[in-house]
Amino acid sequence: MDKKLHILFLSSWYPSKVSPSNGDFIQRHAEAVATKHNVTLIHVISDKNLKINKNTFQVINNVKTHIFYLPETNNRIYKLYNFFKSYISTIKTIKYFDVVHVNITFPVGMIALYLKWFKNKNYIISEHWSKYQYPHNISIGILEKFITKIIAKNASFISPVTRHLQHEMIDFGLNGNFHPIPNVVNTDFFNISKNKPKEFTITHVSGMDTKIKNIEGILRVISKLQTKIPNIKFNLIGNNSIKYKTFIEELKIKNIQLIEQIPNHEVANYMQNSNVFVMFSNYENLPCVILESFACGVPVISTNVGGIKEYFPSNFGFLIPSKDEVALENAILKISNNDIRFDKILIHNYARENFGVKTISNSFSKLYFKILT
Repeated sequence: MDKKLHILFLSSWYPSKVSPSNGDFIQRHAEAVATKHNVTLIHVISDKNLKINKNTFQVINNVKTHIFYLPETNNRIYKLYNFFKSYISTIKTIKYFDVVHVNITFPVGMIALYLKWFKNKNYIISEHWSKYQYPHNISIGILEKFITKIIAKNASFISPVTRHLQHEMIDFGLNGNFHPIPNVVNTDFFNISKNKPKEFTITHVSGMDTKIKNIEGILRVISKLQTKIPNIKFNLIGNNSIKYKTFIEELKIKNIQLIEQIPNHEVANYMQNSNVFVMFSNYENLPCVILESFACGVPVISTNVGGIKEYFPSNFGFLIPSKDEVALENAILKISNNDIRFDKILIHNYARENFGVKTISNSFSKLYFKILT
């Protein structure tokens, strides 16, 4: 277990200049693994602003990161060819690696399948995709489903972030050796602050897609609470949060901050200075932001969707039904009225022990070594 391996991360999603927050949870997994092993990561993405391929390389937090930007094309055959060529050409430059770590089964799992069949390299899969959940999985095409089944069947291990996602994948027809491993939190950033918020502060962080995150529902509740909690303040953090400005003005919400996408350590600062974190999603798997809030010792109000309840002790906040704005309002009022006391140290320690970098890197290491024995 002390041997340092070389792990090849292949990622269907990953932060890039095209989509800076896409798959940031995968980046955190890669960085956690890189505290124990050598990690090389490859990600390929289309860029509508390009006319020719562009390859980039950086070492980011000990992760050797190759991002390939390909011109957009409507020619599916050429796109697939360019996709394979970009991955395989880079892999050929790597002298040696021990295990392949796939992130998001399709499409990058096809590369892992090739490496297993022709190069005798085994792979594990980390899965985060909420679209395997019914009824969202109806839109997945027959060919994609067929290929995904083959990829899953040939993996040494499949590690969805929750047991709920595992069951959804099985119901979808994906069979394999499942071993759930949750998302990771850097508790160097996300930890307890001694400062107390001057106002009753609520924070939400997400990708700002109201169809998934129900941002508009949160804002309606905040608007109603202004008369019940006079010192209420709301932080809305995420890429393009400004798009809700007109809606906010219609609701006459006064004390609100619209904050664009910011680095993790800045997100931590906002969380540390909050009374409660709110996640009002219509569907989810296991949002990193909930775990990060726990690491800051801050209670959470979340909808009871996906696998959230698997890692949500009852004394850490409230789980409420999705779309239930009355339940969200009542839960916020209970916290603002101090009806329930929360133990910050207990909440933080739970996050560190279950989602800390050391815990998650050790969990993946055990799987890597099992593959090699």
